[in-house]
Amino acid sequence: MIKEIIVVEGRDDTVAVKRALEADTIETGGSAINEMTLRKIALAQERRGVIIFTDPDHAGERIRKIVANRVPGCKHAFLREADATKRGDIGVENASPEVIREALANVRSEVVGEASEAGMIDWEDLLAAGLIIHPEAAARRRVMGEILGIGYCNGKQFYKRMTVFRISREEFAAALAQLEDKGV
Repeated sequence: MIKEIIVVEGRDDTVAVKRALEADTIETGGSAINEMTLRKIALAQERRGVIIFTDPDHAGERIRKIVANRVPGCKHAFLREADATKRGDIGVENASPEVIREALANVRSEVVGEASEAGMIDWEDLLAAGLIIHPEAAARRRVMGEILGIGYCNGKQFYKRMTVFRISREEFAAALAQLEDKGV
């Protein structure tokens, strides 16, 4: 059983998570997340901890942002879009139990603090790696996000995730080498 409560978007996601392992969930009811649900998530974070596990799409990222902004210190689990897509539908409910267990085994914790600590990635590193202001930046961020297990997002959000998840220069360099090996 996972100690933390897993925040998912809906009932089908809860069913998929419970098919993969024993866990408790809170359903947001989609992107129109209400105040009562946010209070419930905050209480869960205080008592047991929370893992945000939303769909790898725009709506899922919106929910992740809303919850993370309102409830500091959440952990995050990410799915690759390819692992969560079935017949054109993207969602946690489409992922296999094995993929769900893997995503939840590789959660990332937010760390609040100084963004410019020594050894951390900065904006210039992202620029030099072609992850921002580059013709292929979006495609490169998508692959890097998968390699690092932090999901896909725009450049500004990618930089924020690199900071809050404390991606080290070593981890970044290894992921960048994998990205280059893939020819992206």
